Amino acid sequence: MPRVIGVDIPNNKRLEFSLTYIFGIGRTTASKICKELGLDPGMKAQDLTEEQVATLASHIQKTYPVEGQLRRTIAGNVSRLRDIGCYRGLRHRRGLPVRGQRTRTNARTRKGPKKTVAGKKSVKGMK
Repeated sequence: MPRVIGVDIPNNKRLEFSLTYIFGIGRTTASKICKELGLDPGMKAQDLTEEQVATLASHIQKTYPVEGQLRRTIAGNVSRLRDIGCYRGLRHRRGLPVRGQRTRTNARTRKGPKKTVAGKKSVKGMK
């Protein structure tokens, strides 16, 4: 497995899909990188030479924020929102959806598993 920027990319997949295993690189960016470096996007990652892997890694590090640098940037942005106390920061702090989605139903991914609350007793049960 070729190791690019501390990430093992899969051998048996096409290069344009293997590059997406790096945090911060999606399909469009991967295709753009292949085009800029003159690499065939259809070639398997295992067919890359050591020289090509080195040029690939250096190009990605120079051009795109990826992996640790990108994660730190995102974490810094979220903590800034929390610190200034804006609405989005409060939503992050409470673990609720940030971008205006409804929470009456759905939103289970952000809110976690259901916390069941005891319901009202029915009228028939009270007699």
